[in-house]
Amino acid sequence: MSIKTSPPSKVIADIAIVGAGLVGLAAAVALHQAGFSVVLVDSKNPSKTDFSEDAWDARIYAISPKNVDWLRYLGVWPRMNQKRIGQMQAMEIFADDEKSPLKLSASDVNAEDLGAIVESKALMQALLTQVNTLAIKTLFDASCEKVVSAPQNVKLLLSNQIAIDCQLLLAADSSQSWVRKQVNFPVQKKSYEQTAIVANFRVEKPHGNIARQWFSSDLEGKNSILAWLPLPDNMISIVWSVSTKQADSLLKLSGCDFTERVKEAGGNLLGGFKLQGSLAAFPLNLQKTNNLVQDCVVLIGDAAHQVHPMAGQGVNLGFRDVVDLVEILKNKHAFQSLNDANLLRQYVRIRKADNFKMMLLTDGLYQLFESQNRVVKLARCWGFSQTKHQAVKKLLVANAVAL
Repeated sequence: MSIKTSPPSKVIADIAIVGAGLVGLAAAVALHQAGFSVVLVDSKNPSKTDFSEDAWDARIYAISPKNVDWLRYLGVWPRMNQKRIGQMQAMEIFADDEKSPLKLSASDVNAEDLGAIVESKALMQALLTQVNTLAIKTLFDASCEKVVSAPQNVKLLLSNQIAIDCQLLLAADSSQSWVRKQVNFPVQKKSYEQTAIVANFRVEKPHGNIARQWFSSDLEGKNSILAWLPLPDNMISIVWSVSTKQADSLLKLSGCDFTERVKEAGGNLLGGFKLQGSLAAFPLNLQKTNNLVQDCVVLIGDAAHQVHPMAGQGVNLGFRDVVDLVEILKNKHAFQSLNDANLLRQYVRIRKADNFKMMLLTDGLYQLFESQNRVVKLARCWGFSQTKHQAVKKLLVANAVAL
């Protein structure tokens, strides 16, 4: 369906999307290809991002096999530089003082890999290129000023005086969603009082396309979760989630001293490390809302949920929001509007179940390893040893590949 623009200050579309991050861009492509007219809005212009490949992006995502296939179907994946995509063929998980890690391999379930490791800006560039190729309507460098949501339509007024009239408004504008606040969605938020530090390193020994993760405690008994993710050219990306107090101390270290701390925390498994680029850090929170839909406004991505990065599923959950929503809208009856209450209830039911499982997993693991209670620690060690049985390992790998 074509977008009508009459007069120039008014845009009429089936669906408006606020937020041109990874999930918002992907939603625009998927909905356009499903036959809906779409307009994508953002106060910033993502095309102004520095997409040069001179340095590796510190922000890295682990994309699940299912979402890789979906991005390939959208025509996005082939637009990425395949030489800069890491393949995660196995995982090694170390817990407490266990010397022997839990090893999970894609080969356990005859899969090619457990996921792909990509740079945030590379994926954004590919998505943006596809948006431009498909000539999807974009309104960038224009902030939202007002949203009026009713049961049958939504009106969105921008700072440049353009008014958008649509059947559905998708909020994909981050965990601090402006749209969500304007429509008064109730939000439950819990701070983990942790900060995630991210950085890239070139390592001495081959990483073997294995992702490694350590669950431990710092000197004050606070949770410490360190992940090493494999990149091409014997590079790794690290995500180190520690207490905010510990993070402040780590961020004050010189590059050399920080590198030594990362090596030691990972048992010097990969030999020498050389820091590539600078560090980045961001606070960690658990955030959710019981209402994913209100009138004609739908929450997707971080606007709908925020989980601990230990499982690397934040952006994957956002992509699955889009997959499920598009599938529901494509299969609607001819007489149903896009904002039909029954359709949107389907979306809420499906996504709340999926999001709940992931939040239960990530928050449950955090709480489990945060506890210093002797009984809990004994139970934790016993449970960890049980997961090393082949049947249990296959189940864990199968679930990881199915995300």
